Amino acid sequence: MKSVLIKNAKIVNEGTIFEGDVLIENEFIVEIAETISAKSSSTKIINAEGNYLIPGAIDDQVHFREPGLTHKGDIASESRAAVAGGITSFIEMPNTNPQATTIELLEDKFKIASEKSIANYSFMFGGTNDNLEEILKVNPKTVAGLKLFLGSSTGNMLVDNDEVLEKIFASTPLLIAVHCEDETTIKNNLAKYKEEYGDDIPMKFHYLIRSEEACYLSSSKAIELAKKTGARLHVFHLSTAKEMKLFTNKIPLEEKKITAEACIHHLWFTNEDYDKKGSLIKWNPAVKTQADKDALWEALLDDRIDVIATDHAPHTLEEKKNPYTSAPSGGPLVQHAVVAMFEAFHQGKISVEKIVEKMAHNPAKIFKINKRGFIKEGYYADLAIVNAGLPWSVKKENILYKCGWSPFEGYTFKSRITHTFVNGELVYNNFKVKDVHPGMRLEFDR
Repeated sequence: MKSVLIKNAKIVNEGTIFEGDVLIENEFIVEIAETISAKSSSTKIINAEGNYLIPGAIDDQVHFREPGLTHKGDIASESRAAVAGGITSFIEMPNTNPQATTIELLEDKFKIASEKSIANYSFMFGGTNDNLEEILKVNPKTVAGLKLFLGSSTGNMLVDNDEVLEKIFASTPLLIAVHCEDETTIKNNLAKYKEEYGDDIPMKFHYLIRSEEACYLSSSKAIELAKKTGARLHVFHLSTAKEMKLFTNKIPLEEKKITAEACIHHLWFTNEDYDKKGSLIKWNPAVKTQADKDALWEALLDDRIDVIATDHAPHTLEEKKNPYTSAPSGGPLVQHAVVAMFEAFHQGKISVEKIVEKMAHNPAKIFKINKRGFIKEGYYADLAIVNAGLPWSVKKENILYKCGWSPFEGYTFKSRITHTFVNGELVYNNFKVKDVHPGMRLEFDR
C-alpha cells in the first residue's frame, strides 16, 4: 500500500481554511485531522507548512487537440501542463478531427486518454444538426455532457437548425453545454471590417466583430429554450456585462437548472491588451472591455457565475501569426490558470476559499462528479499544494504546452504550485512532472 502524509497544511475546503494533516492511502484520502502520525516507516511525509492544500482544480472546458490536431497539443502534453498547474481533472471538447459525434468516435478518445493522460478525464459528446439518434445513446453516468456550438468556432460544428435545437433540448437528460455567439451578427460585422481592411483586420477590432450583441442574442436564446424545455443548461465562457442579467444567485447551485462559467482570459485581459498581445489573446468569444471584465468579476463573486475554467485551446505560433481572418482563435491556459487566480487573491479581488469553490467544488457539483473536487475522507486524493509566496516567471523553458507559448510569457506570478497529486500519486513536484499515467475516467452520480 502506498501512503503519503501531508503535514501542517492550510487545508482549504468548503469555505473554510484550517491547519492540519491529510493522510492518503493508495488513491484515497483516508484521514484529515489536526495532527496525524505516520502509521509506517514507508509513509512518504511532505511538510506543507505555510502552504495551502487545495482540491485539484476541475477544468470543465479544454481542447487537447487529440485526435487529428496533435501538432497543436495532445492529451499527454496538455495533461502534463494541467497537473503542473494544479488541474487534476479535465473535460475535453468534441471538436477534434474526427469530431466526437458518434459513440464509437467518443470512445476512441476515452481509449487514448486511458493510455496517455496524467490527469483524470472526461469528454463532451458533440451535437450536430443531424445526430440526435446518437445523442440519445450517450450514457449520462460515464460521459460529462453534450456540447453544442451555437456559434461556429474551431472545427465548425455549428448547430443552426432551430427545430433540431429544440428537439435536442427537449429530448436529452444530459447536461447541455453551449458556446453562444450569434452567427448572423458576426458575419455581418466581419463583412463590414473586411470591406475596409481586407483580410488584415487589426486584432483590436475582434471584440467588435464577435460583439456583445452576438453573445447576448445567442445566450439569451439558449436560456429561453432551456426554460421552455426544462433542459439542464451550462453556458460556457461568458464575456459580456449584458449577459450577466440572464443568471441568478437567488437559488443554491444544486437547484440551478441553468449555470454559468467564466474563463481566465476574460477575467484577466481586456480589449486594451490587443495592441500588445495581438492574436495571442484572440479567443471566441472575444476578450472585451474593462466594463465587461468588471461585470464578470462582480457576477463571479456574487454567484451568478458558478465556475472558472480555461477553454484551453492551443494553436502553434506559426498559425497565430496569420492575418486576422485566418489566425485561429484560442490559446493555452491550463498551466497558469490556478496561479492566475491566486494573483487575483494577492490583489484582494477574491479569497482562496472562493477560488477553490469556483475551480473545484462547483464543477464537481454541476457535473455531479463522483468523489472529486473536495478534500474529504473517502474522496480521491486529487490535491495541489500552493505556496502563495514563492514567485516565478513564465519563460519559454518552463512552458509545458506542446505549442510552446503562453499569453502570460514574461509575467511573474507571486504563487507557485509545488506539488500535485492525482488519485494519490505525486505527479508533479517543483517543476518536474513524473512520467506516470494515474488519470482515471471520471464517473458521474446521475
